[in-house]
Amino acid sequence: MSDVRAGRLKVYLGAAPGVGKTCRMLEEGRSRASRGADVVVGFVECHGRPRTEAMLDGLEVVPRAHRVHRGRDFAEMDLAAVLARRPQVAIVDEFAHSNVPGGRNAKRWQDVEELLAAGIDVITAVDIQHLASLNDVVERITRAPQGETVPDEVVRRARQIELVDMEPEGLRRRMAHGNIHAPEEIDAAMANRFRPGNLTALRQLALLWVADRVDEALRTYRAEDATGRVRETRERVVVGLTGGPEGDTLIRRAARIADRSAGGDLLAVHITRSDGLAAGASHASLARQRRLVEELGGSYHSVVGDDVATALVEFARAEHATQLVLGTSRRGRIERFLGGRGTGETVVGLSGDIDVHMVAHERAGRGMLLPSRRRTLGGPRRVAGLPAGLVLPVLLTIFLDQVRDTFNLTSETLLFLLTVVGVACIGGVASAVIASVTASLLLNYWFIPPIGAFTLDNPDAMPALAVFAIVAATVAGVVDRSLRLSRRSARATAAAETMSSLAGTIVRGGATIPALLERTRETFGMESADLVQEQPPDGEGVTAVPAGPGAFLVLRGRPLPSSERRVLAAFAAHVGSAVERARLAEAAAEIEPIKAADRMRTALLRAVGHDLRTPLAAARAAVTSLRGRDVEFSDEDRQELLATADESLAKLSRLVENLLDLSRLQAGVLTLELRGTMLEEVLPAVLADTPDVEVGELEEIPAVLADPPLLERVIANLVENAARHTPPGGKVVLTAGAHAGRVELRVVDRGPGLPRTGRDRIFEPFQRLGDTDNTTGLGLGLALSKGLTEAMDGTLVPEDTPGGGLTMVLSLPFAERAAYSR
Repeated sequence: MSDVRAGRLKVYLGAAPGVGKTCRMLEEGRSRASRGADVVVGFVECHGRPRTEAMLDGLEVVPRAHRVHRGRDFAEMDLAAVLARRPQVAIVDEFAHSNVPGGRNAKRWQDVEELLAAGIDVITAVDIQHLASLNDVVERITRAPQGETVPDEVVRRARQIELVDMEPEGLRRRMAHGNIHAPEEIDAAMANRFRPGNLTALRQLALLWVADRVDEALRTYRAEDATGRVRETRERVVVGLTGGPEGDTLIRRAARIADRSAGGDLLAVHITRSDGLAAGASHASLARQRRLVEELGGSYHSVVGDDVATALVEFARAEHATQLVLGTSRRGRIERFLGGRGTGETVVGLSGDIDVHMVAHERAGRGMLLPSRRRTLGGPRRVAGLPAGLVLPVLLTIFLDQVRDTFNLTSETLLFLLTVVGVACIGGVASAVIASVTASLLLNYWFIPPIGAFTLDNPDAMPALAVFAIVAATVAGVVDRSLRLSRRSARATAAAETMSSLAGTIVRGGATIPALLERTRETFGMESADLVQEQPPDGEGVTAVPAGPGAFLVLRGRPLPSSERRVLAAFAAHVGSAVERARLAEAAAEIEPIKAADRMRTALLRAVGHDLRTPLAAARAAVTSLRGRDVEFSDEDRQELLATADESLAKLSRLVENLLDLSRLQAGVLTLELRGTMLEEVLPAVLADTPDVEVGELEEIPAVLADPPLLERVIANLVENAARHTPPGGKVVLTAGAHAGRVELRVVDRGPGLPRTGRDRIFEPFQRLGDTDNTTGLGLGLALSKGLTEAMDGTLVPEDTPGGGLTMVLSLPFAERAAYSR
């Protein structure tokens, strides 16, 4: 079996029932069969639709397996028969379906995985509501619980996912014509799940989920593609920020470019030099621009790079950007002439197939006169200083020789001294020494009498040469020291900005360990950043720093200089803190159930002190009186005492039963006997204890899947709670309706209602929220009702009663559908 080729899975995905997934599956099955493929129908649910049933003609249908569950017969896909038949292609409907207990797997998608493992191709269908990651979102949109789910990764593994789409109005017409639900369910469905707004939202969810899956496939292809070309599937716009005042303009322009295509992404990036910040950067401006980017739905990134243009283009390529937005240079004409090619021009030359937008702004051309971005004496300047020390004095000599009668010796000497100072600023100490020697010799030969001859033996010559050398060395030393201090200051500022950005990420809630690792990788421009327990061996491009006890932060990529390693150590400290916080949070989560149990135990002891003692004392007093021999009671008094004892013991019994059931619920050991139950079965016993209840029409309400005694207790608790808050002379109203496969029972009171801020506590045990009389019970009714309802796969939610009061909405699944899904 190890040599069997795994089957291929194709999924038809729909936004809602009725879009045509089953028909598309059968159409493809018939098409493959017509081309000679061996196709069988493993399971298809036609829902009584004649057109769907007609499409089964000509296709082999594997007979279903019948299983008995809770006294009822259900038809399921016969997995063993399909495996034994071994077709090339199997059509299996309702991918997220829950199998009836007794089969090989709990879920149909698990059946499908067995078919795929056996080498059988499978065509299946699923609605967006059944994807696990979107289940709760769909529930919030439709306000109807979604019971069955399939893990997203199972669907994503499909070789093909095809979206079956339909306009909301077209789907509503199909519903109105009876092509989706039974006639008695059409009105309820049209008023709930199939409202135009709901269908539009579900359609958008389906489109976005499929788009994300396509993006994932494209990212995988890009990772495997060696060409590195940009494929413009959707716009990804990167805007480069310098921290200057033009940043707001650039961000808004980039956001408009991203918005021109649906689903476009906006990424803002600031390049931090490893030796300091770029000229004109403002921490306050960067912080403000970061907030603006996030408000516009984009993401902010900070990257370390010595060459701004190269780092910017590399970031854009790594993020698969299609557009780059930069501001025009703030340097003036003279500055551009002296400084040469700017960052924008360099980016354009390196961008390749990424479009570059140079955006004009009000600060363009208004920068400083002299270039300020070269803060250190780099290698090129030191090399250029050596020939400058020889050439510039010679050029000055030629010039002064042409205007010999214009300047006196003192002026000529000062001009040579100025030239030496200039060379010192260009190339440092070595260049200054060469310039001083050259200038001294030229000054001695051409301008100190006797002209045209060296007079080194003159007592004044050697002091002049020494003065030149001392002045040059002093100026060069001052320049070097100034630049070193500037470099240190810039590095410290860069580190502070980087750490400030990291702190901002932590404050905004992005301090999870994966987020910090990604932030570290991105900031230092590395290929990967991992957290490991053992320090890896040193290797080329591998940097490891401690990140707390027994943990190391490992970066792979370029070698890091010592200045960046100090910043990396701070990042590692944050990662270590995040690890420690995660450990403490896990420990706190383990302690929380113990604390909750202790709180409940304390509350129980406080409540039992009164609520159990009162009926017990009343019953004991009545029984003691009846047994007494010193008082002769009449028959009427005797009956009254017996009634008091009976009522008190009944109340005591109910309290104990509630406590026991609540403890069983919390322990997860409550036994349920679910079956089809009509509301008329349980309401008489409820209404016997609370006569002032107005009941709506229930004849058309279908049976629900519930445990009858537990359902009776839930409704009784709700009615009793509503009656307690209903003003004198008022009545509790009980109505029911059915839609979307569920029955909703509403218990309505006209009491004071509840503020929205307190509703999160209404279902907590031992709470009497809103009660004016705290002697009326333990406060278990609603807590127990909610627990019992959820145990029966139902929901219980409070709503405002129009005109004042509170409505408790009890929702339970239809007996037919719910039992089948189990």
